[in-house]
Amino acid sequence: MIRKATVADAEGIARVHVDCWRTTYKDIISEKFLTNLSYEQRTKLWVNNISRKNDSVFVAVNDDEKIIGFTSGGNVKLGEYQGYDGDVTSIYILKKFQGLGIGKKLLKRLFTEFESLNFHSVIVKVLEENKSCHFYEAMGAEIIDSTSIKMADDNLKLLVYGWEDIST
Repeated sequence: MIRKATVADAEGIARVHVDCWRTTYKDIISEKFLTNLSYEQRTKLWVNNISRKNDSVFVAVNDDEKIIGFTSGGNVKLGEYQGYDGDVTSIYILKKFQGLGIGKKLLKRLFTEFESLNFHSVIVKVLEENKSCHFYEAMGAEIIDSTSIKMADDNLKLLVYGWEDIST
């Protein structure tokens, strides 16, 4: 089930966030950085994100109401990527639940929210080495830019994907 996140979900989102970073970015980002990720710090981050007026956060929960994935997004930063309204800032699903269509459902739910806010075009930034690039391409996104990003001691390539019209 996909539903809008509440502040009470922050701890569950934080657990998925940290666990996904440790599996998704293993061999991409330094092990030291990934080991130092903290559930407590990410919980505080997600309390803030969920509480922010202009952010949209949705969770995927299993039959036991345990959070197994989430997505978030909001406005594109002012002056960034002219012609694009929304920004998918995160989408993570626990490894054992990937490949079941949950990511597609989360993204569609976020896009529905974006359309209600009159967002018609959306970006998402993805590390080039992240296997989820194929997911965004399968969902109709196209690369519109690439840039470099420094995370800990790593210099990484960041791809920017865009959907010019999310209604399609």
